[in-house]
Amino acid sequence: MITVRISFKKMNEASYISLLDMQRVMQRVLKRSALPVWHTLGFNPHIYMTFACPLSLGQESQCECVDVKTEAENPDFAQWQTALNAIMPAGIEVYRVEPVKMKADAIAYACYRIRYPADAAEKLAQYNALDSLPVEKKSKRGVKMVEMKEYVPTLELETEGESVSFAVCLPASQDLNLNPSLLTAALEAKFGVPAANASILRTEFLTADKQKFE
Repeated sequence: MITVRISFKKMNEASYISLLDMQRVMQRVLKRSALPVWHTLGFNPHIYMTFACPLSLGQESQCECVDVKTEAENPDFAQWQTALNAIMPAGIEVYRVEPVKMKADAIAYACYRIRYPADAAEKLAQYNALDSLPVEKKSKRGVKMVEMKEYVPTLELETEGESVSFAVCLPASQDLNLNPSLLTAALEAKFGVPAANASILRTEFLTADKQKFE
């Protein structure tokens, strides 16, 4: 049995598809495609699927992936990609299908491009003068304080027409997973830059040694 990684982009209106709905979308698309994917056993068989690092609602991504299994001996992955893209909802595009190279738990960081209207540049630049920016991270385990400057020392601002953007790479492991919305919320609280004006795009995953996750 082969474990297959389906890599896809989740853009525009598709960014508002929740993880639960995304699971339903993939179940339906895989069934409609008639691809030879493996189903779990038991009274309620369903397609085995594993998503890496679920994306928050409203955030876009160029690097989503879901793992499935197949018992096919020589899968035609180019045909898989074509078959899936033919019936995917708007905003979701499969860009690679291949056997799994790295397990999902190899992901240690997620990188993002965060974009604001250009008039926010002056306020955002004030971040670089801060010595500290503690934020509250809430989870099922409770509330803990995280020092944001430890993970984002500076904002390297890039102006592009009517917008300004910067890139960040945040921990995304099982031990610590920081959502970029923690940063945008902190920027709003500290400098009055509305978090609602931020457009968040996930660009890639990295391993612990900062190699690209594949």
